[in-house]
Amino acid sequence: MNDEQTTRVNARPLIGITTRLDLANDTFYLRRFYAEAVAARGGTPVYIPLVNHREALWSLADRLDGVLLSGSNSDLDPALYREEPRQELGHVVDERDATDLLMLEYAESTGLPVLGICFGVQSLNVSRGGSLIQDLKSQVPASLKHEQDAPYGRPSHAIQIEPGSLLERLAGGRDARVNSTHHQAIKEVGANLRVVARALDGVIEAVEDIRDDRFVLGVQWHPEFGWKENSLSIAIFDSLIAAANQGK
Repeated sequence: MNDEQTTRVNARPLIGITTRLDLANDTFYLRRFYAEAVAARGGTPVYIPLVNHREALWSLADRLDGVLLSGSNSDLDPALYREEPRQELGHVVDERDATDLLMLEYAESTGLPVLGICFGVQSLNVSRGGSLIQDLKSQVPASLKHEQDAPYGRPSHAIQIEPGSLLERLAGGRDARVNSTHHQAIKEVGANLRVVARALDGVIEAVEDIRDDRFVLGVQWHPEFGWKENSLSIAIFDSLIAAANQGK
């Protein structure tokens, strides 16, 4: 490899991606689409193990140019937002909660770019002092179907986007359709976040940081499924990579 090739390879920003924990098999894992999307749009994906160890995680974070908080089949512990668990709460993975919150603490203190997807936008909101609707079906009876059936990448409901937002620029307008595989959602919005998209039933679908000097975007849907052909999904990953490159 010559010097020009080495420079080009090293120029790709490192994007840390939080993993999941298979409790039955004690295995960290993640669907392929997150890493594929990051790699396809110009980043280098780095999986983040769910180790509740501040020094180890911050040592890793210090080498990253951005962080992607992935989705999860678990629910955040409601104790983190000062609530008791409802009957409809899913299983809680303490290791995932702790890892997201430690990575977000680092990002908040350093300005590291953050993209939160599904569970990731929920952990972002909780890290800022916000709260969650523990179960849409039981707590918001008039809500749309937010847990769609397969195929999970199919856009299944509309969102309305706030004017002047980053998301409006990425979507190229104020209307879009997104896929949906969640039973929880943001309730009280955390500090320095603003709502930039809602479903037609009023459920919060996206938030952004109100500060102009940092990139923080959280979406309730799963753009990683659409990284090959969906224009909004591609634009979301492009925006993360651009912000990561800017901070290098």
